[in-house]
Amino acid sequence: MGRIRVAIAGVGNCASALVQGVLKQEDGQFLEGLSFPELGGYKPSDIEFVAAFDVNKNKVGKDLGEAIFAPPNNTLKIIEPRKLGVEVMRAPILDGLGKYLQQMIPLDDGKPVDVSEVLKRCSADILINYVPVGSEKAARFYAEQALNARVAFINAMPTFIASDPSWEKRFCESKVPIVGDDVMSQLGATVLHKTLAKLLVERGVKIKNTYQLNVGGDADFANMLEESRLRTKRISKTSAVQAMIPYDVPTRIGPSDFIDFLENRKYAYIMLEGVYFGGAPIRIELKLEVWDAFNSAGVIVDAIRVAKIAKDRGLGGAIISACAWTMKHPPVQMSYEEAKKALLEFVEGKRER
Repeated sequence: MGRIRVAIAGVGNCASALVQGVLKQEDGQFLEGLSFPELGGYKPSDIEFVAAFDVNKNKVGKDLGEAIFAPPNNTLKIIEPRKLGVEVMRAPILDGLGKYLQQMIPLDDGKPVDVSEVLKRCSADILINYVPVGSEKAARFYAEQALNARVAFINAMPTFIASDPSWEKRFCESKVPIVGDDVMSQLGATVLHKTLAKLLVERGVKIKNTYQLNVGGDADFANMLEESRLRTKRISKTSAVQAMIPYDVPTRIGPSDFIDFLENRKYAYIMLEGVYFGGAPIRIELKLEVWDAFNSAGVIVDAIRVAKIAKDRGLGGAIISACAWTMKHPPVQMSYEEAKKALLEFVEGKRER
């Protein structure tokens, strides 16, 4: 099937987990935790990283294999660093650093590169957007670069692009595939909360109220202390759960605090309260602990392969099935089972998008 040439915008923890996982697969080691070891003939080992962009002076100018371990990155280290022959290039900053990240990330003083020209020069197939939450201008900038370079776009962040009809139309007209918005972790708080809500509804339980609170210790959680950067994140996470409940329910979902010593670990606290037969009460409370970056990386491996399949077929616009399977805020919300079925139908050629 050939290689899948991937560029990354934002070399943070999520990029680190993705690169490490792919390299471990290339080393011939068994890579656990994939829903699909093969999709449309593509394996994770077919992924090749060809470009990377960041603003952190600890990363710019470094080889990607080294930069993924530079501070403030603090996720698990599952491989020893090695050179990949991919230099991290200076990106434009735009609104990429909020007031808390400015205290954590030293800014490189070099001149930004022309991103679309780099994407063309390295013959990238796919560009992944990993810029910080709330970087609305930066996320849209990279979407523009993908359109300019005719490169498939994966929007892993909660800026609404694939789910925005005006943007989706542009990708459709340009015949550029897009998968977005806001990656939904493999077994994270959102997919677990969605599944529980759907289970209660299907079993006849009337949900009265629900919340999901998250804390963590990485740069992402520090960034999200700035409430003004958090608006679309709350909408994304909340809409994913509410889509499973066919009536209005008081709901509060979103990041709650930054605890530095947790590093890239995330703790999620989920509660659902309701009544069943006879009005008898039921309450579910649970706590989930994950390494956040690795929880999203396996899902992005799926998104990469499906985006490449779409590109191979000459398709443009949002790949609806892949968006529903991999993202919190897709153009069309689906349950876990519906999304998986739709994804496999697309891969098998039984579904257009």
